[in-house]
Amino acid sequence: MKILRAREMKEIDNRASTEYGIPSILLMENAGLRVVEVVEDILQEPTGKKVVVLVGKGNNGGDGLVVARHLINSNVNVETFLLADASGMTGDAYLNYKILSKMTDKIYPLFSKEDLNRLQISLFTCDLIVDSIYGIGFKGSLSDFETKVVKMINLCRSPVVAVDIPSGVDADTGRVHGEAVKAFHTVTFAAPKLGLVIEPGKDYAGTLTVADISIPTFLLQDDKIKANLITEDMIRPLIKPRLPESHKGTYGHALVIGGSAGLTGAVIMASYAALRSGAGLVTAALPESLVPVVETALIEVMTAPLAENHQLAIALEALPAVENLLGTASVCAIGPGMSGHPEANGVVHFVLEKSGIPVIIDADGLNALQGDVDVLKDRQIPVILTPHPGEMARLTGKSIKEIQANRVEIARHFAQEWGVGLVLKGNKTVIASPSGEIYINITGNPGMATAGSGDVLCGMIAGLIAQGLKPKEAAIAGVYLHGLIGDYVAEIRGQRGLTAGDLINGIPDILRRFEQF
Repeated sequence: MKILRAREMKEIDNRASTEYGIPSILLMENAGLRVVEVVEDILQEPTGKKVVVLVGKGNNGGDGLVVARHLINSNVNVETFLLADASGMTGDAYLNYKILSKMTDKIYPLFSKEDLNRLQISLFTCDLIVDSIYGIGFKGSLSDFETKVVKMINLCRSPVVAVDIPSGVDADTGRVHGEAVKAFHTVTFAAPKLGLVIEPGKDYAGTLTVADISIPTFLLQDDKIKANLITEDMIRPLIKPRLPESHKGTYGHALVIGGSAGLTGAVIMASYAALRSGAGLVTAALPESLVPVVETALIEVMTAPLAENHQLAIALEALPAVENLLGTASVCAIGPGMSGHPEANGVVHFVLEKSGIPVIIDADGLNALQGDVDVLKDRQIPVILTPHPGEMARLTGKSIKEIQANRVEIARHFAQEWGVGLVLKGNKTVIASPSGEIYINITGNPGMATAGSGDVLCGMIAGLIAQGLKPKEAAIAGVYLHGLIGDYVAEIRGQRGLTAGDLINGIPDILRRFEQF
């Protein structure tokens, strides 16, 4: 499902009118009707209930006026408050104002303290509030007067339904400067807006409904729209049933390189996750002294001992053996548990230079690239990086705060600049491709903020690539399934005690859901 920025939505609206002849007034009418459906569903028995509609001067306000009109026709007691002079409304919004003004005298301007007193009484005696003050064109911060209104809305216990986007939320970034409406439910039109699916905007949106307002589907599938929401429908075709005549070689060979003293668990989890995800064969390559640890923990995973240094980390003397292993594998994941030993940099460089298979770089493999990302440029193999915000900060030289404030654009820019796939982990993991495409994931929960969770994701992506998925497909599917497994486990056991081992054990249960269809 495509995710739109404000300018993209406006362009689509314009094309719907100019190319397909759909009048903008019809789009506004349809938008209002979709909101009415949600309002009536929340109220259950709307007749006789009281609804307050707050209206701005733009098209979003016009949508709200349509809502008010149809609710009145459903015998709802509607009070409409205008945060703009009606004379300032233009086009379709003004037309709907004129229609509504002939149907009711309960339309009140909001300009003075006395007007605010009337609003406050209405808000605290209503059953539901409709926010149509600002739409997706909003930028910056609310005025002082608008801030007072929004604070009054947020203090009420009645549910708030936001029209297209909660007022005060930036549709492109999700940012909120000052106050914004905290909606119980948001009805957005045609497609999700980027600011509704990433924080903090998502926290203000409440339950999100994407409503069809008769915009032609072709306009919403334009390849020029680069942002996408990962959905189950996107993942299902990628998880195919196994063929009866298949064997272990059919499903590829995943190589996991990593491990050091005290960090063998990372290699174990990544390797087992790759196996649980369906890879036919998995080899864990790690310092030779630590091989018995893995062999004791995982009897199904093969091991490859590598030359080690005095700190029980992979030594440069292991490079010939690593090259041989790369020649037998379908995909390589490098980094889990490698430690920050200086030789790790040489090992990662060697793998990138010698590998003829896709490479996933995770954890300490990413730290080994710190200050030396030029090695990623012009690789002839697909490379996927899976950093958390701290690792991304080290890769880019930015602060974690900067990364978190602009996750989508930073991920996009990095992927395009260095020609890699990037999985920027965290709440609403962002996947960026070298072509500039963005995929945003909404599965997962805070219980997954636990040691080893990232190693599991790394292994899952490797396991999916081993089975034949393209690296981008594997990253998208791996992230979505990883979060879905976390939600599944949390529902059974709760979030607080969730462990990476729980995620690994949940992989087959979730994959089975997809294989059944």
